[in-house]
Amino acid sequence: MARVPVAALRTMTRRTRPARRGTRPLPAPELAARPRPWLRALGLTAVVLVGAWLGLLIVGSVRTPVGPMNTTMALRPSLTGGTKINISPLGALTLDSHVAPVRLDVNVDQLDPLRSQDLVDHPERISGLQDEVAADVEHGTLDLAVRSCVAVVAGATALGLAVYRSPRRALAAGGLALTLLAASGASAYATWNPKSILEPRFSGLLSSAPSVVGNARSIVSDFNVYQSELARLVTNVTKLYDVTSTLPAYQPDPSTIRVLHVSDIHLNPASWKIVSSLVEQYKVNVIVDSGDTMDHGTSAENGFLDPIRDLGVPYVWVRGNHDSRTTQRYLRRMKNVHVLDDGRAQTVAGLRFAGIGDPQFTPDRSVVPGGDAAEQLAGDRLASALRDQRAAGTPVDVAIAHEPAAARETDGEVPLVLCGHLHHEGDEMLPYGTRLRMEGSTGGSGLRAVEHTYPAPVEASILYFDRDSRRLQAWDAIRLGGLGETTAEVSRHLADEAVGQRAHRRHAGATPTPTAPSPASPAPSP
Repeated sequence: MARVPVAALRTMTRRTRPARRGTRPLPAPELAARPRPWLRALGLTAVVLVGAWLGLLIVGSVRTPVGPMNTTMALRPSLTGGTKINISPLGALTLDSHVAPVRLDVNVDQLDPLRSQDLVDHPERISGLQDEVAADVEHGTLDLAVRSCVAVVAGATALGLAVYRSPRRALAAGGLALTLLAASGASAYATWNPKSILEPRFSGLLSSAPSVVGNARSIVSDFNVYQSELARLVTNVTKLYDVTSTLPAYQPDPSTIRVLHVSDIHLNPASWKIVSSLVEQYKVNVIVDSGDTMDHGTSAENGFLDPIRDLGVPYVWVRGNHDSRTTQRYLRRMKNVHVLDDGRAQTVAGLRFAGIGDPQFTPDRSVVPGGDAAEQLAGDRLASALRDQRAAGTPVDVAIAHEPAAARETDGEVPLVLCGHLHHEGDEMLPYGTRLRMEGSTGGSGLRAVEHTYPAPVEASILYFDRDSRRLQAWDAIRLGGLGETTAEVSRHLADEAVGQRAHRRHAGATPTPTAPSPASPAPSP
């Protein structure tokens, strides 16, 4: 029999000896590390968002009548919120109605023939359409809220159950989805803007029918805007469907003066077709051109200006830095053209205009421009002329300059000043209460349209003035796709009444309080 070493026996005894009481056994080694908490939270968030979106997409919509129309309402995820009204096949209206991670989509499915015919046969019903439409929208929104809650909870819970195979975690996903929707609803309620229905952005064929939101006078006089304008919208959409083949012409308020503002045509012959179309569509009373109609200002280019004679309305013009004195003399000979320079004022279509030509003539881009000093000096001359007009009891309603640096010098002397030059649209309230409206390039920057990666858009504006006060009430910003593009957008903007009253008081002779000087304008365009 072989001997076993004593050390080996001790080792075997320790291995087989039961553990003492009160001592813990060594933990078993783990095969994999536990998942990190932030990864689990990220995964749950993804499940909640995807599940809620799927729920809204599949069952989160309601069909509801709004006046004579059958509509479908739905909530959709969005970074900016707002409301989109799809009026197929005419186009869509986009409203900045709220700020939240969900957008309200309203699809006009069809026009109910019985209800619409009843509205046509009994026009007196239109007076009660306001309350009817408001009630329909409120009822549909409540139904949509309930259905959306059910949709997000069901979608997130079902996806959570499929991913985690755990009822507890699936219910947690559903609860988080409901909390997220409630928070979105609270954000939408807190930022709700009923006046957004007065400032829609049109797309598609509706770009040529801005009358669906009413005229300029009703824009500034209605205070119960949501119900009344929504009823107006429904009425006009009914009319749009009723005629089917053509869009209704813009129906102007007889007391509204409509001004078409164009600028920086830069020798683009296609611009005259666009201008003529806008004049006809909007029943324009007068056109204002804030310069750079030409490109080099040579006499050989003068024939380009001949279509102005056939536009059928007065044409108010100031010289830009691409327009020469030769150009100016040629335009003076046209009967419907009113050339403004040196601050001289003329009354055209019920409004008194005053303007000054650009002091610089820089058609060649190799010529170094004189900078803002010359422009500001021209602006000072225009401001002095405006003060003289006011002292004589004939205050100017609209001032015109080509360059923004010159236009800013008129601050406090006139309610509104128009300019161009920078080839993009803009609106600015100057420190002393004058509104500066800068137009983009109505010629899509002319020959310069092909110099950049994307063609410049064609931009123009329709300005609405009250005939009695001669103050700006609202404007439609028109933006068409540039060379080779077919997009169109019209957005309506309202003039701030409080700001307009402040400008009116200063225009009437009040002394403005000194403020910080206005910033220098950007460098002139080439």
